[in-house]
Amino acid sequence: MARGEVLATLVSARADHDYSAEAMDVLRRVVRALHTIDVESEAAIGVGAAQLFVLREIEKGGTLTVSELAARTATAQCSVSEVVARLVARGLVARTRSVRDRRRAELTLTVEGQALLTTAPRTVQERLVAAFRVLPADQQRLLAQGMSEWVAAAGLGNVVPTMFFEGGVGGESDLRS
Repeated sequence: MARGEVLATLVSARADHDYSAEAMDVLRRVVRALHTIDVESEAAIGVGAAQLFVLREIEKGGTLTVSELAARTATAQCSVSEVVARLVARGLVARTRSVRDRRRAELTLTVEGQALLTTAPRTVQERLVAAFRVLPADQQRLLAQGMSEWVAAAGLGNVVPTMFFEGGVGGESDLRS
């Protein structure tokens, strides 16, 4: 078989390939890793992976607002606010008014939050966001659009995207239809 015929056969076979199993396996890997790390993190250091992810981003940013933190975690502001409220209640994050702009609330790690991070592992969310951001912009766009279309086609487009394994807004009741 000539090289051109082999290439045409490969292209044809690839076009006929059902990618649904591959896509579902990728999703399963991500969900399993997120769940496993969440359980292990909770058992080892007393906070779940979403809370650990938020703590890490505050650590990297120093002093952040909730909207800055939402951008850094690639998460909706309302979802980040819930996680921050839990961390403030536990004494791991301090929320203070900005000296320069009293309307602005600033988030910083407390001494307890900093201490907790000294033994904490890197989260799956950190790894996923970092890996996504190194992809070329056109791949980022195509991947985000494709996943959005996939979720919408499955009838899940209206589910509120909370942080992984965090309760509150966007719970299971969003899935009933």
